[in-house]
Amino acid sequence: MNKTIFEITKMDCPSEENLIRMKLDGISSIANLDFDIQNRKLIVFHSGKIDQIEKSIIELNLGGKKISTEQTDQTQFKENANQKKLLWSVLVINFAFFIIEMTTGIISKSMGLVADSLDMLADSFVYGISLFAVGGTIIKKKRIAKLAGYFQIILAVIGFVEVLRRFFGAEKLPDFSTMIIVSIFALIANGICLYILQKSKSKEEAHMKASMIFTSNDVIINLGVIIAGLLVNWMSSNKPDLIIGTIVFVLVIQGAFRILKLSK
Repeated sequence: MNKTIFEITKMDCPSEENLIRMKLDGISSIANLDFDIQNRKLIVFHSGKIDQIEKSIIELNLGGKKISTEQTDQTQFKENANQKKLLWSVLVINFAFFIIEMTTGIISKSMGLVADSLDMLADSFVYGISLFAVGGTIIKKKRIAKLAGYFQIILAVIGFVEVLRRFFGAEKLPDFSTMIIVSIFALIANGICLYILQKSKSKEEAHMKASMIFTSNDVIINLGVIIAGLLVNWMSSNKPDLIIGTIVFVLVIQGAFRILKLSK
């Protein structure tokens, strides 16, 4: 048995972990994957050469780099019996907030909330692909990933068009109070999701440092929408909302391309 350590610089939340798991699914030489999100490390226990595994990780464009490979006598690994239950929990939370943020975003005329809802939907896709394809073939997973990726891109493009329309047109100001309140709840939801997923690890990781939560892209986006809401009120302009909306739409499209990579 060999143990190879990878540094993955862009792995800062559990959705990236799930993308890597799906990408490596089906490689028979892998015995176990041990993720350390806090330190952005992945330990792969495998037999034979690491070439195929390393290539698959690099293809995800998450900043994956092999650090070391050594032999190990370890052959027993902890199986997480509650993994499926945990994935269902975060899927439900993410999808619920997709609906909440999309609805309140349309009502309050906030593109920041609409864009953030698509980011929640993107995470739902990642968790859903793993859940609904459990026990299925790799071809089935790839088909689901392709549909999810293209659907996400279509929604993001529609969002961009709406941002342009509002930028050049005369639109009412978004409701800044709704933006702030809903984003605070979304911030809490993302923190809960991160905590739930970390419970599947060791006890030490279950009580993760608070700073780890704030390295999550999702949390940064939530904070961005809150700041945009404050600026909308202060400047009496919808431009801060449109700017944060555009930034998040770009991140959503990047996530969609990562999902599409799983379909290749």
